[in-house]
Amino acid sequence: MMERRRMDAALLVLFLGHFATALEVPLDLPQPPTITHQSPKDYIIDPRENIIIHCEAKGKPHPSFSWTRNGTHFDIDQDPNVTMRPHSGTLVVDISRAKVENYECVYQCTARNKHGTAVSNNIVVQQSRSPLWSKEKIKPIVVREGVSLVLPCRPPAGLPPPIIFWMDNYFQRLPQSSRVSQSLNGDLYFSNVLQEDSRNDYICYARFPYTQTIQQKQPITVKVLSKDPADERKPNFLIPSGPSSSKIVLRGQVLEMECIAEGLPTPEISWTKVSGDLPAKRTSFLHYDRTLRIVNVSESDAGDYRCTARNMLGSVHHTIHVTVKAAPYWIRGPPSNLVLAPGENGSLTCRASGTPKPSITWAMNGIPIENSPKDLSRKVEDDTIIFTDVQTGSSAVYQCNVSNDYGYLLSNAFVNVLSEPPRVLTQANKVYQIIRSHQALLDCASFGSPIPKITWFKDSRSSTLDGEPYILHDNGTLEIPIAQAHNSGKYTCVAGNTLGIYENHVYLEVKEPTRILKQPDHKVVLRGRSVVFECTVKHDPSLIPTMTWLKDDGELPDDERLIVDSDSLTITDVTENDAGEYTCIMNTTLDHDSARAVLTVVERPDPPTDLELTDHKKRSVQLTWTPGDEHNSPIQKFLIQYEDSLHHRGHWHNLTEVPGTKTTAHLKLSPYVHYTFRVLALNAVNFSRPSFPSRVFKTEPAAPDENPTGVQGFGTEHDNLVISWKPLSGLQSNGPGLHYKVMWRQKTANSEWNTVTVANNSKFVVSGTPTFVPYELKVQAVNDYGEGPEPPIAHGHSGEDLPVAAPENVQAMVLNSTLAEVHWDPVPSKLIRGHLKGFKVYYWREHSLHNHNPHHVENKILTFSGNHSHGMLPGLHPFSLYSFNVRVFNGKGEGPHSPTQQFETPEGVPGAPTSLQVTNFNLDSLTLEWSPPHVRNGRITGYTLKYQPVNNSYELGPVEELALAANETSVTLSNLKYSTRYKFYLNAKTVRGAGPAISQEAVTIMDEGNTQTSHPIAWSPPHRPPHKVRPVSPFGNVSSSVGEDGALISWEYWGPEKNVYVEYIVEKSEGEEEWQKELVNGSQNIMLKGLKGGLSYRVRLVAKGHHDQPLHRSEELLVTVPAVASRQVDIATQGWFIGLMCAIALLILILLIICFIQRNKGGKYPVKEKEDAHTDPEFQPMKDDDCTFGEYSDNEDHKPLKGSRTPSNGTVKRGDSDDSLVDYGEGGDGQFNEDGSFIGQYSGKSVSRDTAEGHESSEAPSPINAMNSLNSFV
Repeated sequence: MMERRRMDAALLVLFLGHFATALEVPLDLPQPPTITHQSPKDYIIDPRENIIIHCEAKGKPHPSFSWTRNGTHFDIDQDPNVTMRPHSGTLVVDISRAKVENYECVYQCTARNKHGTAVSNNIVVQQSRSPLWSKEKIKPIVVREGVSLVLPCRPPAGLPPPIIFWMDNYFQRLPQSSRVSQSLNGDLYFSNVLQEDSRNDYICYARFPYTQTIQQKQPITVKVLSKDPADERKPNFLIPSGPSSSKIVLRGQVLEMECIAEGLPTPEISWTKVSGDLPAKRTSFLHYDRTLRIVNVSESDAGDYRCTARNMLGSVHHTIHVTVKAAPYWIRGPPSNLVLAPGENGSLTCRASGTPKPSITWAMNGIPIENSPKDLSRKVEDDTIIFTDVQTGSSAVYQCNVSNDYGYLLSNAFVNVLSEPPRVLTQANKVYQIIRSHQALLDCASFGSPIPKITWFKDSRSSTLDGEPYILHDNGTLEIPIAQAHNSGKYTCVAGNTLGIYENHVYLEVKEPTRILKQPDHKVVLRGRSVVFECTVKHDPSLIPTMTWLKDDGELPDDERLIVDSDSLTITDVTENDAGEYTCIMNTTLDHDSARAVLTVVERPDPPTDLELTDHKKRSVQLTWTPGDEHNSPIQKFLIQYEDSLHHRGHWHNLTEVPGTKTTAHLKLSPYVHYTFRVLALNAVNFSRPSFPSRVFKTEPAAPDENPTGVQGFGTEHDNLVISWKPLSGLQSNGPGLHYKVMWRQKTANSEWNTVTVANNSKFVVSGTPTFVPYELKVQAVNDYGEGPEPPIAHGHSGEDLPVAAPENVQAMVLNSTLAEVHWDPVPSKLIRGHLKGFKVYYWREHSLHNHNPHHVENKILTFSGNHSHGMLPGLHPFSLYSFNVRVFNGKGEGPHSPTQQFETPEGVPGAPTSLQVTNFNLDSLTLEWSPPHVRNGRITGYTLKYQPVNNSYELGPVEELALAANETSVTLSNLKYSTRYKFYLNAKTVRGAGPAISQEAVTIMDEGNTQTSHPIAWSPPHRPPHKVRPVSPFGNVSSSVGEDGALISWEYWGPEKNVYVEYIVEKSEGEEEWQKELVNGSQNIMLKGLKGGLSYRVRLVAKGHHDQPLHRSEELLVTVPAVASRQVDIATQGWFIGLMCAIALLILILLIICFIQRNKGGKYPVKEKEDAHTDPEFQPMKDDDCTFGEYSDNEDHKPLKGSRTPSNGTVKRGDSDDSLVDYGEGGDGQFNEDGSFIGQYSGKSVSRDTAEGHESSEAPSPINAMNSLNSFV
């Protein structure tokens, strides 16, 4: 954006300059001379080259030239060394045959034609001079240390003045400072000298810029005496002298003021303006604040300036009064040429200023105007000449001269009287291309006398362009401040005066700006990786763009790793040299846009160097290092590692870390270690490589500082005590000869400590101890240099033995049919003989109270950790006899068991009946047969049968309920609806209630008048896995039913767990397959969807508690999913199928007619006669009334008709597809005879589909195949 603004500002400056240009008269028209080029007023020349004095002019006719030298005519023809260039006034002086000094004069050029005369400035020609230093012998300068000193330079006077600098014999600049500095006149000032200032090669050099020569002064020797140095003193100015001084400067030049002071210590210089503030933007301080420099001086810079020199002993001031004078300068620019038509009025103005005020004089054609011929149309009024009613022939060149004591200004301006029709000087049909929203300037440079009036039109010329948004300037330029796309088009410029009109056409094209849509992002990349800078650009499609990439504002390096694409820059295998600022620039012929991004290349830091150990102490040392290169990623921390070459050579251990800003670390050390240190640096990338190791630092041995930890006592036998501890490491040993003092005593009053010394080990065994007695223990570290600190007392016990007593007063309380609670009294501690771990309850089921046959005894054990006195026995079988006893156990094992006792569980609800089958199907009745529950849990008091109809949408109808006696195992239900599916639920009851139900579905026989069927359909009951003794489950009445939407699983649940889910898996799946899970979310039924037809699934329910509680699972159900849904659409009733059958029937009828005609022509075949005599039972004619086939019966296959129910097993084979036309007699073995009749029974092949020869083709029978077969006989 800033670059675009700068471009707009540049265009505006160019635009204003265009308007300020003097009036140009076409060169094909008569006009007085105009000087176009001349040498400067003060013209310094190189004496080694020819002198060229420039003077160029134009006019019509072309002017002639003449010169004056030192105010008199210079006859060029008389000087063989001087020539004038053809068609020019420029002089060339050949100095090869003349002395340059002879041509150091004041020259003035005159250009004239018949319309007037123009003159140049006075050109003062001087040659550049670079004189040699005069030969002199400079004595050595001897001074006391601390005094001030000035080394003079005094270069020879040159033109222009030389540039001064001081160097030594080796051409090295002498160092300067606030103490030593060079003044504006070239002298070298010392505020005070030091011993180090002694040298013999202080050389002043003068460089003359025109001749590019350097002159050298003789070396100056300075010797500083250190004896009797000068005292400290307050400042005093060396230059300028006195309290004040004055200075004159010209307006527009550079003001330089200097103050150099001496003193000890070295003074500091400061500047202020007494009467105001220093101009901040134009002020600078040079030579260590000794010089104040103000550029482009104006009258406001006049006044008093104060410099102050100050040190610790005082200060001194000097005031410089500045006066600003001004050579003449134009206020509004020099006077402009004037073109007038006969009879017009005009004026020439020569307005200038200066200090002191300049005088203004006029001349006409080089002659003072007061000496020129009188002209009534001309009137001079100070700085203005007024012309009225000018006439042809009044053309002339007027000179305005403005001068004061500091210079002069001379300007030529002509008055040209012409009668000229208008003309447009701008190129015809010029095309201007402008970026949208930028300023558009359409030129219409014209000339005419009188001055033409400019008018602009666009396209149809319907109206002039003289209002918003157009701006018409005096020079004819049309400005559109903010050009838009609708401003494009053809523009007509019309110039007209009293002598005629002139038209010119130009074209404006407004283009879309170039914009970078996606700028490159700043990147931080690891060295060796690749980086991509994207730069997506949008530009006007008519402009040809050029994408340029720069690195650090310079060209990209010539490297094949840098790949430039149309909208990106890719750098592969990035190195540190690739870091920098990258700029993408999209240039067009009209504009450009750019964007920048910085690439920072990082890598892990270099390893630290220069490790040094200092401040050595017995148990500490200071480590210092020098950080390595951080590679553009600041170091976050340093890791200090050590190696113990005495105990663990070759292994490095982390010691400490310090922040990345530090390079030292105070390290705390252990005795008796041979330390070697190294340092690693970490930045955002990674750790550096380790530094080179430091030298070895050895610490002296000492007594241990600590004792072993983890001291404990325990017994492995009933009569021992094992004392163990964690040994000290080599670093903790503090010295050689490490061993341990082991102490123990019984935890009784007045018992004495037993002590033994153990070598470097980790345990000690005390034998012959009493069983399970508490002990106090201590382990102390000892080495050759002494004992460790007093160890703390630890506690332990000698070995345990088995308990000798069983719990007493054991009782059982039955809570319900599956839960009992056992109570007992605690066992005395002394009889436990060890740490009490808990109690174990052994219990087992003797037999069921319903059936007194003994069960296989399976002991179950419940463990109650800790000092319990009761426990719950869950998962019991109802209506059963249980035996149990209780034992206490410690760390050694179990004690004797309590006397065995028994308890009985009350009755519970029974399990589901073992089986439920449907038999004896009739139209309105059927029989249910079942087996009693395998798990009765009590005495069966009866059964409850519930049933309800199910419609084709699997919606359940009203429920009928029937109570049955306990001794019944079957029931016949009558008054049922024919051809209706029923769902049956049967459960058994005890005195405690009803148990879970077993369910079954069946369909009554269909009405013989509507449908013929040979088998009813009954759904198989879900099979349960064989009964096993399991813990009591919180699930009951688990059942299933299968429908089109999936398998519906129902249950009852009375457990506390909230996380309940259903698991299912294919029955014969491999072991690697996992159970699928469906979360229940608090309900007691779930529909399992997505089960595959024709497969059986094992299904179970799972309740999950906390992580430390066991899972509860229900018994598994076996759910079989039919291969084809039982509800099927009868395609025989579908419109599309009926239409298809009618079309086939019509085609067969046509074929039969054709065959009949063929038979009449060719006679009867024997087979046909047989067919007439013996009707083929497998072929039935079509019915004319409904376009359907008659009945077809396959006595061998007993194939059901379309629309019949699925088999009783609930599956349909793929070969029995409902859509196959074989079922209707158009496939299989039947083939057509030549007359269209069947000859299948004469083909010599069996019609049974169970035989291998049953099919001649593997293709599925279809109407298309049937028609193709027919066509082959026609």
